[in-house]
Amino acid sequence: MKRNILAMTAGALAACCLGTAASAQDCKPAHAFETVEKGFLTVSTTTYAPFSYVDKDGSVGGVDGDIVEAIAKLECLKVKAVATDPSAAIQYILTGRSDLSTGDWYRTAERAKVVGLSGPLYTDQMGIYSKDGYKSVKEIEGKSVGTVQGYLWVADLQKVLGAKLKLYPNSSGLSKDLEAGRLEVGVDGYASGAYARTEGGFKGLKIEVSAPDERVRATVKAAQAGLPYTKGNAALGKALDADIATLHKDGTIASILKKHKLDASAAEVGEPRLVE
Repeated sequence: MKRNILAMTAGALAACCLGTAASAQDCKPAHAFETVEKGFLTVSTTTYAPFSYVDKDGSVGGVDGDIVEAIAKLECLKVKAVATDPSAAIQYILTGRSDLSTGDWYRTAERAKVVGLSGPLYTDQMGIYSKDGYKSVKEIEGKSVGTVQGYLWVADLQKVLGAKLKLYPNSSGLSKDLEAGRLEVGVDGYASGAYARTEGGFKGLKIEVSAPDERVRATVKAAQAGLPYTKGNAALGKALDADIATLHKDGTIASILKKHKLDASAAEVGEPRLVE
């Protein structure tokens, strides 16, 4: 009797394994292209929550990570995350150690000179931080406003707000003055603020996506984020663009943004464009 049970168990396991193998073989990639390591998408993964980080189990996490996992599924590949500093991530691509990188990378003309840039994943929306929940540039005129140097909206805001706009070298200084009440309004990336709130930050403040204002170009045409990849791998680039288009069309990217507590409207990217 025991011998029969063992035989049945072995048979069931064999059938299960054969079924798994058959399932793997049945997967048909949407496109054909070469990768650094056969069967894998190797990703130089920066730490920039909520967009990119390496999870405790070693997988790629965040908004970009989830999008890459969805792409890999379409292409019958596994994702291999390689933790890197932002300064080294592009170098990994250039030296052939990774296929692409995650980390809310802006699609810029300068960056496009050295690496390929996938189609846009989402836009990096301008956020307005305040106790009163302001939602437009017009509402914050005449108020004490702070923002961080280097953002696309800085020059335009300086023209609109003049001396009322205070510049900070980083988001940390801005957030401290906001929380201490030394500023009435802060202007920073919406996504980073929304994520910080899930971690207990910005208590007592409301964070809103700015309404479009023609005077501030970034509120009308926000910077688009993409996936940098090996410039010489044209087949990979075409596959990424096609897969990203599919993930936009079926709502996957919007769902991923909502999963990470971000505004799904960031998935409405418009036509591909580069920041000059």
